[in-house]
Amino acid sequence: MQATYDDANLILKLYEIRREETLRQARGWFAGNFNATSTEEMMQKYPPGSHENTYVRMVTSYWDMAASFITAGVLNQDLFFQSNREMLLVWERLRPVIGGMREMYKDPNYCKNFENVANAFVKFMEASGPEAHAAFQARVKMLSASANAKS
Repeated sequence: MQATYDDANLILKLYEIRREETLRQARGWFAGNFNATSTEEMMQKYPPGSHENTYVRMVTSYWDMAASFITAGVLNQDLFFQSNREMLLVWERLRPVIGGMREMYKDPNYCKNFENVANAFVKFMEASGPEAHAAFQARVKMLSASANAKS
């Protein structure tokens, strides 16, 4: 499907939302500090009611919302992938805890749009370079190790 001006405008709107100050702070914190490897660890480090838990929820709900535009067919997936690699960074960090979050919330569809689009993003990356996603994961792992060293 060919991208349209509406797709481009929606991506620009999503980018504008990302610039909102509180979401920008949440994204910065998440990229630099979120390092839970299980739901239990996440709840211990970032308990409900904490500033950090709020940031986790803001970041994950933003990317799930953006992903829902793709799964609903209102946003061109390829165009989105070309300018939103941060989404995949967030997914790689969230992946170890998502199953436990779904169980805890009793919601098997929690962040399902996010997961589906992240999996498609991986395929998109690998289509352009078979080692692209593995190299990306290694960079994310290195950032996570740095975040672990801080905590």
